[in-house]
Amino acid sequence: MENSSLLSAIRACTECQQELPHGCRPVLTIPSTATIAIIGQAPGKKVHETGIPWNDASGKQLRKWMGITDEVFYHSPKIAIVPMGFCYPGKGKSGDLPPQKQCAPLWHNQIWEHLPNIKTKILIGKYAQNYYLPNNGFRTLTENVRQFRQFAPEIFPLPHPSPRNRFWLTKNPWFEQETLVAFQEYLASYELDKV
Repeated sequence: MENSSLLSAIRACTECQQELPHGCRPVLTIPSTATIAIIGQAPGKKVHETGIPWNDASGKQLRKWMGITDEVFYHSPKIAIVPMGFCYPGKGKSGDLPPQKQCAPLWHNQIWEHLPNIKTKILIGKYAQNYYLPNNGFRTLTENVRQFRQFAPEIFPLPHPSPRNRFWLTKNPWFEQETLVAFQEYLASYELDKV
């Protein structure tokens, strides 16, 4: 199901080794049958340690937003997980450091060539949105998310589901009342729980 030669090449990548305080451990999933791609920031410390994507509080919240179970998230052949940076970048002053800039230009185009059935890219956070939204999207992440209909269904911009974003969620109640409802309805049409 995974594209084994490409995945092996990515997992063997050491392009950023000198810049990564915890070393290289690319974490992604690229089943050739995927119809949606989740493009986040970069693995966190727990994900780096386990090698399991979104295996943390952010991932739990993301699955809740998607309206799917852990089982579906990790075993559906319809879901690809392709972060902007494949390895844990280390801790900064206010959370994790930004993803390494080398990953996306080096690998993403090759990944999309091997995932011909992708219909929707879920862009989580500003790094993915700056890279993938037409003309870099709107001025702020909030505007990108609020104006999701301008990009859907090919692209769905979302905020990061980190517990650190509680203030943003409180300040923007429309996200859960409108955006997430539309997002879950759209994802339901993919029948991610069916093989």
